[in-house]
Amino acid sequence: MPSAERILITGLVQGVGFRPAVWRLATDLQLYGWVRNTAAGVEIHLEGEDAQRAEFLARLPAFAPRLARIEQITHASTPATGCGDFSIHANAPSTSALSAQIGPDLGVCPECLAELFDPASRRYRYPLLACTQCGPRYTVTRHLPYCRASTSLAPYPLCPPCAAEYAQPADRRFHAEATACPTCGPAHRLLDADGKPLSEDPAAGAWQRIQAGGIVAVKGLGGFHLVCDATNAATVARLRARKNRDAKPFAVMAANCLSLAAWVHVSEPAARLLQSEARPIVLLSARVDMAIALPGIAPDLDRLGVMLPATPMQWLLLYEAAGCPMGMAWTQKAQSTLLVMTSANPGGEPLVRDNDEALARLAGIADAYWLHDRDIVVRCDDSVQGSEVREQASTSFFIRRARGYTPLAIPLADDGVPALALGAYLKNAICLARGRAAFLSQHIGSLDNAASMDFLEETVAHLLATLKITPAVIAHDLHPDLPSTRLALKMAARLGVPALGIAHHHAHLAAVCAEYGIDTPVLGLALDGVGLGTDGGLWGGELLRLEAAECERLGHLAPLKLPGGDAAAREPWRMGIAFLHGSGAVPAVIENWLHSRFPDRQAAPLIAMLDKNLHCPPTTSLGRVFDTAAALLGICARNRYEAEAAMRLESLAAGYIRQHGEITAPPLSAIRTLQNGVLDLSPLLASLVAESNAAQGAARFHTGLAKALANWLAATAKSEGITTLTASGGCLQNALLLRLLTERLAAFDLKLLTPQAAPAGDGGLALGQVWVARKMLAGQSHECRGNAL
Repeated sequence: MPSAERILITGLVQGVGFRPAVWRLATDLQLYGWVRNTAAGVEIHLEGEDAQRAEFLARLPAFAPRLARIEQITHASTPATGCGDFSIHANAPSTSALSAQIGPDLGVCPECLAELFDPASRRYRYPLLACTQCGPRYTVTRHLPYCRASTSLAPYPLCPPCAAEYAQPADRRFHAEATACPTCGPAHRLLDADGKPLSEDPAAGAWQRIQAGGIVAVKGLGGFHLVCDATNAATVARLRARKNRDAKPFAVMAANCLSLAAWVHVSEPAARLLQSEARPIVLLSARVDMAIALPGIAPDLDRLGVMLPATPMQWLLLYEAAGCPMGMAWTQKAQSTLLVMTSANPGGEPLVRDNDEALARLAGIADAYWLHDRDIVVRCDDSVQGSEVREQASTSFFIRRARGYTPLAIPLADDGVPALALGAYLKNAICLARGRAAFLSQHIGSLDNAASMDFLEETVAHLLATLKITPAVIAHDLHPDLPSTRLALKMAARLGVPALGIAHHHAHLAAVCAEYGIDTPVLGLALDGVGLGTDGGLWGGELLRLEAAECERLGHLAPLKLPGGDAAAREPWRMGIAFLHGSGAVPAVIENWLHSRFPDRQAAPLIAMLDKNLHCPPTTSLGRVFDTAAALLGICARNRYEAEAAMRLESLAAGYIRQHGEITAPPLSAIRTLQNGVLDLSPLLASLVAESNAAQGAARFHTGLAKALANWLAATAKSEGITTLTASGGCLQNALLLRLLTERLAAFDLKLLTPQAAPAGDGGLALGQVWVARKMLAGQSHECRGNAL
């Protein structure tokens, strides 16, 4: 009897067509046995001659589906059972520890797209079609191993034609668990503003309303979008008013990159990112006339968030807009339609997920609803990525990591105990670690309302259940009053495991260490809006030395006062007054400056507050330095959304530098490092006070800041004898600063490691928290120490 082999493949091997690929390879080599999903991944029983089995193992990695990510292949001899063919078996019972992974939701593949627009196809215009290479995964999965019974498609038995495809090894829907058709799959329908069904074709009716200036709520993969004509200024203004979104930019969607080229500069790397299976929103440089042609889309910004269709429903809207042409050629031609595609999350609360929820929460906002009956198990917003094109390279980075990427594992260099980290207050995301993999959740958002806290708990429960992880430790931010901290302590007490507080900026840089597998001393810049320091102060411009679980504060930015506390973060004009007051300006000078920049504001109350040092806590935050610069230049008095002043400052600077080149900053000798590694940026800020050209001042600020930070980091690296340099924090999402800082350090022959797999902002914080917590439990000490303000 021929010999047999038992093979186990771990990694992302479920929900990607791996079993059908194994079947085809085994059949080609005339091998016998079976393949099945297990709690650990994919298991294969293989019978046949030694040479054929050896060839199978050699060819398997290259034969795997393009969406698979193999982590490990192990094999061992096993008794042959006399199999007469090769087949796909049902999932194995979950008797071992789970190590399998589930993939993210993916955009429509070309083959399914062709069916969607083919009148001869039985899936013509059916907006819930999918196959092994596209469609929902994470957002429909209730638990692993992955199969139809474990998804929200379970209530929809396959009709005979779909069942035949599912059972046909040569078909791309062979064991496609999310497959469906109009006969057996979930239904879809169009409702009016009152929730009453409309008899017309849903796609045609939705487009007609959009074309007429309406706002339509459209159900997607991970939740609802609000959709309208981006070129209709009145409709965009109405959407802003209804959604209570004064100025925060909207994302827009077009059919293809040729269509987007009318509005933004699309480089080849950006086109590849836009066209990838993840289909993220990508921030690209806008053309000079964008603000005039698209008023209200991205006010006062030089970048536009753009995306291509990710779902069949989105494609059908553009198909209707194009006049329902025959064939696929239209998908590659420039189309004039541009749609606002913004998350349906009124009031900053979590994304609307369910049909009944949409009718309740979007009442008064949407003029119509295009719904479907495939339940969304867990919400998942669109991913957002920045893109920075340089002379010889292009890089992208996450602003928000969600649909298309969650819950792809981030590989870790070291094994460790199962761990859970609950992230930060703003831009919350959680992270689970199992073995050598970290699973960063989708974007949850700011924990400033009860609905977001419910979403946080929902996400924790779903990921723990899906991945079958019981954490041995729970990490949280050092701030004791954050909702995520309270939840961590509550869960730790219930599970009887330790809860560990991790300093905010330690976690930012630790996330970079986790991503790059660094186990040597690291020097890093943690640059963001605010985070609680180990001395109880408000940190945000920190120079830190990391080694495993230990963190030492070597330096920080010179502190600025926050007149009114949190109000200063919302109203940058306060930071302008605080800077002038701290520089020794007399009240008359401050009054004159304020009158020239923001004549509707009153300086006297803040001057009195600063004189008495009443409710004026100090901060080392670089985010507040950006606010100060924006105020001194008269750019922004009030942040209508988080980081508006900084984003507008960056836009002005980027535009000026593109046109005129970099501008000379104040002599670096004037920007000095004081005792205890304190970097004083006041000469740079002082150069902005009398600047009459805001764009020129913004460019000077960015250029000078990058030079000062690079010199500070390079000098400290030399004195400490450390060559591994990192930077993270929300300020690193400023593409211009990131580019200038990287270039300045390259001039010193130094390379800066920055986040690529997770956001640099608080959305990536949980990755660093979980990394530090595991180091602590592995027996390494944990301390973040340094000089106080």
